Amino acid sequence: MNVLLAMIPAFFWGTTYAVTQYTLPDWPPLLLGALRALPAGLILLAIRPSLPKRQEWSLLFRLGFINIAAFFSLIFVMALTLPSAISGVGMISVPVFAMLYQWLFHGRRPGLTQGFFGLVLIGLAWLLFNPNSISLNPIGLLAMLAAISCIIVGSGITKALGDRMHWWTVLTWQLIIGGVLLSVAASVHAWLAPQGYGNALSQLSQNNLVGIGWIILLNTVLGYIMYVWLLQRMSVVDFTFGGIANPVAGIVSGMVLLGESFTPHQYLLMLAMIAASLMPQIIGLIGERRRVAQTKIQ
Repeated sequence: MNVLLAMIPAFFWGTTYAVTQYTLPDWPPLLLGALRALPAGLILLAIRPSLPKRQEWSLLFRLGFINIAAFFSLIFVMALTLPSAISGVGMISVPVFAMLYQWLFHGRRPGLTQGFFGLVLIGLAWLLFNPNSISLNPIGLLAMLAAISCIIVGSGITKALGDRMHWWTVLTWQLIIGGVLLSVAASVHAWLAPQGYGNALSQLSQNNLVGIGWIILLNTVLGYIMYVWLLQRMSVVDFTFGGIANPVAGIVSGMVLLGESFTPHQYLLMLAMIAASLMPQIIGLIGERRRVAQTKIQ
């Protein structure tokens, strides 16, 4: 049951790219990031008021900058420059980059299974993102790599705060701090390049409001509450299975909202990437169940 619940936030996150292109085209990424983060953080604060201790503010500031300000901006750059399906599928390569990061900076060598399927995933991504077969915006691809880096570094900081603060406080204040930083950055950018902001706000439509509401309430408030709540009640391995809804939502929402279409070969590569990202967890789960069964027999 928890795996099915885990698919809900993953699904909403996967729709971010298509919903943004469909309802908020040409809106500045900094403005979109601020609109996503700050209202969501204030809603969470109103639901359950909390205040960090003095020694916790520095870590929360770093977390808000990396996990929210930088990450949200990069996500919206991807949403406005890459096909929805490509963004959704590309982000499932996070475990591979995390594995390389742990190996290079912490000396933790990946297991044989992880290493093998990591190489498979890299090979499939190389084929899918090959410039000879598909034309992709290089700015969007760089934003994807930077967003993946934010996830990896931000996860380490979040883990460091895990034993010090309640998860709701961490979630609330990283959104508020990140939202404030994005609001300041958007204000400076609007002063330097006002046209994009003026066009977005002066032509505000019902379609825009639906997109903003979707991003704030479903993608962020509901998505992040379920994400953190579920991680307290299920293993990371089980939650990973729910994450399959993310790239699937990216592919489906891109087809439905934007009319995106790819060749059968490209769809096959996308499905293969999803399968390769899940295989280490599947093999690990099978091995764990065998060990448990053998222990019961003995």
